[in-house]
Amino acid sequence: MQNKGLIKLFALLFGLVSLYQLSFTFLANKVEDDAVEYSKNRATETNTAREKASFERKYLDSVANKDIIDIGIAKYTYNDVKDKEMNLGLDLKGGINAILQVSVKEVLKSLSNDSKNEVFNKALEAADVRQKQSSLNYLDLFFEEFEKIAGDTKLSDPSIFGTKALSEKITFNEANITVRETLQEEINSSIVTTLEVLRSRIDKFGVSSPKIQRIGNSGRIQIELPGAKDIERVTKLITSKAELQFWEVHTNAEVQNFFFAANAKVAEMLKDDSILEKEKDTTKKDDIDDLLGEETDSTKVNQKTLQTYLDFPTYQIPQGYTSSVVASAKVTDTSTVNKLLKTKEVKALLSTKLRNTKFLWDYKPFTPKKPENFVGEFNENPRINLYAIKGNRKNKPNIEGDVIADASQVFDQLNKPEVSMTMNSSGTKQWSKLTGENIGKYVAIILDDNVYSAPIIKGKLGSMSSISGGSMTVAEAEDIATVLKAGKLPAAARMIQAEIVGPSLGQEAIDASFLSFGLAIVLVLLWMILYYGKAGLYADIALVINILFIFGILASFGAVLTLPGIAGIILTIGMSVDANVIIFERIKEGLFKKKGLKQSVEEGFSIKGALSAIIDANITTLLTGIILYVFGTGPIKGFALTLMIGIATSLFTAVFISRILIDRAVNKGTNLTFNTSVSKGWFQNINVEFLRKRKIAYIISGAIIIGGLVSIFSIGLKQGVDFKGGRSYVVRFDQDMNATEVAGKLKDAFGTAPEVKAYGTANQLKITTVYKIDEKGTEIDDEVQNTLYTGLKSYLGNLSYENFKPGFEKEGAGVMSSIKVEPTIADDIKTSALYAVFGSLLVVFLYILLRFRKVSFSIGAVVAVFHDVLIVLGVFSITYSFMPFDMEIGQSFIAALLTVVGYSLNDTVVIFDRIREFAGIHTKWKYSEVVDKALSSTLGRTINTSLTTLLVMLAIFLFGGDSIKGFMFALIIGVAVGTYSSLFVATPIMFDTSKKEEKND
Repeated sequence: MQNKGLIKLFALLFGLVSLYQLSFTFLANKVEDDAVEYSKNRATETNTAREKASFERKYLDSVANKDIIDIGIAKYTYNDVKDKEMNLGLDLKGGINAILQVSVKEVLKSLSNDSKNEVFNKALEAADVRQKQSSLNYLDLFFEEFEKIAGDTKLSDPSIFGTKALSEKITFNEANITVRETLQEEINSSIVTTLEVLRSRIDKFGVSSPKIQRIGNSGRIQIELPGAKDIERVTKLITSKAELQFWEVHTNAEVQNFFFAANAKVAEMLKDDSILEKEKDTTKKDDIDDLLGEETDSTKVNQKTLQTYLDFPTYQIPQGYTSSVVASAKVTDTSTVNKLLKTKEVKALLSTKLRNTKFLWDYKPFTPKKPENFVGEFNENPRINLYAIKGNRKNKPNIEGDVIADASQVFDQLNKPEVSMTMNSSGTKQWSKLTGENIGKYVAIILDDNVYSAPIIKGKLGSMSSISGGSMTVAEAEDIATVLKAGKLPAAARMIQAEIVGPSLGQEAIDASFLSFGLAIVLVLLWMILYYGKAGLYADIALVINILFIFGILASFGAVLTLPGIAGIILTIGMSVDANVIIFERIKEGLFKKKGLKQSVEEGFSIKGALSAIIDANITTLLTGIILYVFGTGPIKGFALTLMIGIATSLFTAVFISRILIDRAVNKGTNLTFNTSVSKGWFQNINVEFLRKRKIAYIISGAIIIGGLVSIFSIGLKQGVDFKGGRSYVVRFDQDMNATEVAGKLKDAFGTAPEVKAYGTANQLKITTVYKIDEKGTEIDDEVQNTLYTGLKSYLGNLSYENFKPGFEKEGAGVMSSIKVEPTIADDIKTSALYAVFGSLLVVFLYILLRFRKVSFSIGAVVAVFHDVLIVLGVFSITYSFMPFDMEIGQSFIAALLTVVGYSLNDTVVIFDRIREFAGIHTKWKYSEVVDKALSSTLGRTINTSLTTLLVMLAIFLFGGDSIKGFMFALIIGVAVGTYSSLFVATPIMFDTSKKEEKND
């Protein structure tokens, strides 16, 4: 093999980079374990899970910007390490995954100024009805319905969208099609605005690796917050309507004396330990540990003052110099500052003029720049500015944000970025009054209690005005314009799908999955050594390197590892082992034919040997992965990503790393036999007439498929809520439960009996209901959850509703996870899954046709895949009612089904490749003999690969978590059936259709 040195260097560097990337995960986990231990040490019997989580968060905040690792050339803080760690999905880490729907209907009503036009409102009502059964976006449905009943009425009519507010965008008597384009732009603008507002809120929530993205043009936004524990807070955060406000601002000069007095008062407060203990004992809010931000080096509290946390000028402010910024602090100290400024002792220092002052922070931090010629240590920790807002008794802003008609980023005469803002007639009057009374002063633009801008007012302004700043960037101007437009958001985004996994369940999934995964890998490694001896050891080394590469790449690119992702890794491990098995079996064939070891190795690794089959098998699986990634959602994407990464790494390690190790052994004169005393002679001299038995196989397969179809059409399949809509809760109890009894109890609460089934253990139930699923609003979600709690109260003892709700770690009873899917999006998820399955089959059909140049090969492969899918579905239909684990058909099941598709195709293509090779060599043989001999020659490889793959899956099935058992059961059935079908279905179908092709020719 050429370029061995280059391959060795690449493998070494790649391995080191992978270890380097994975080390961040271990370091982050160590710090987080310390935080958990700290929270346990601080906990008392009265501490709730929420308070324990608060202790953890405060500990992590205290070390966020402290160096925890120094490698000589670079230092890393906890925040740096956290950014680089491997991201775990919801099913492994806990958290919330939600899809929000921006109501296009409400946007249209808002744009029409709540039009009373009869045609317009009828079209909206008709679009509402159709949306429940259609995957089209709402605007398309509205447009179609309007066209049906419009007659002479146009969308540009003054009573609809031809309003004064839209006069610059929609002209009188404009064609409906062009009005529709304008409406789409306005809707897009509303969605983008909502997206940015949500992004800003989430950034401040403190969750690592949040994900927020828009889903096509549907008006939907997906948010994933792995690790989020305070689910109630998150829900309010992402569903509440943005509140844009304009307030007058105190200058730094006006509050200077207050800060001087407050600094002295805080210093006095923090000297008196008895006062601190009193605060700690009498109020949880002012717990001194919370008050001081839990800094690990804060042992001498009497040395601290307000200025320890807040940087405000201690010098006299020069005459004429004022600023809207009154102070700044490290981001990690903002919570402490808030607590200090809210204590009654400090608030008492506010003068009459400052009595109603609200202290609010900037919307984003900044990194201080080191001044030129600065000598000494300069603190470059991110800081954030503080503003003093002129409040009032009623806490009512000077102007509400709903008066904004439009806002955009523009450039002034000097080509500097600024924000152009237009107000409606009501807003113009208010704005003119406010700016006229505050010339030379500051007015703050505030969204969600964060200050986005506090410009100085240079003159009285009218309906159109601009906001500018000397150092304002284009991006900052765009942000402010987005915020101003948020003031006209017609409604809060509605949560139409939500999956919540409690951290306890997530940790259990991690522990169970990785324990079983490790056990499975050990079994595979031992099997390879048992079967191939020293050569198997070399394959094991390549396999371990492959796993290192996969996890290293996932960590390097910030990919998210999920349970279906682990399934993708399982498949690639199977493919990696398969590649080595194919190569080793070809080498054994050469040795059996009395060829020398060196020649047999050369042929085994050549394109004429095993490489052709390996490449074909990997390409078909890669194509499947690409289609799944394009069309799939959620778990399917996670599966596809790890599958594609694994294919690349498996190919490299199986072909190159194994080759380097084996060549080294050969050159040293090592006697490699590629078997052991135990496996010697296995699967040799096999001559099975497979084609003669194909009719029996057809009958067996047909009977199983018909039985499955009968069950599917009579009994049906147990669809998960992500396919049918509804709410599902996994609830843990302190004692074993009777599912039938619980269902009867909950029937009284819900009106109809929910579906209740044991989930893993006897003290854990999965409760699924469609109660009020068609009603909208977060208050409905709370109501359903409260109803569930009420119905189960007799089984929960003294457990409070607060501790029953999902989120935070749970040591006993409570909701471990929940999922809600509205019926409309459930239909969309099913459609997306079907596209993924059929799309992958079509692409594979075309590739096999191109590669083997015969339609019969494509037909055989695709028929075998359909055969496997139907049998898996049939088994699930027949057994779901009595199996002791969850067997729902949902997105995770689709990922499992597609794993089966990938495995089956991989197996089939390897066999087809050998048939093609034999047909080229043995031209005088009958084609039936060619097929039988080819199948017999690959039988050892087929059985070996299947056994190793099943070993992995059985280990995970038996020792993995409850949430993955149904998923793994589908894989086990699929791999067993896939092995059978590649031998007794795909090849016979190919043979029979090829005979028909020859007749037609």
